[in-house]
Amino acid sequence: MEKVLMELGGMSCPSCLDKIKTAVEHQAGVSEVKVLFNAGKLKATVDSDQTTAAALKQVVENLGYQVNKVKEKELV
Repeated sequence: MEKVLMELGGMSCPSCLDKIKTAVEHQAGVSEVKVLFNAGKLKATVDSDQTTAAALKQVVENLGYQVNKVKEKELV
């Protein structure tokens, strides 16, 4: 398991948050997602055997939002 942190751009309203959260939650291996509208951040806990931070970044970008920074941290 690992924690993925992303800095997002392009969210203009709270419904953007819901759109991103729902899309990321539907990816295989994602067990928890939090999108912080005011901070412009996404936090997700993922099974690194099933998905990657790069895959989640692509999901967010395909929705039309920017991903400015990605950090990954392995959970032990």
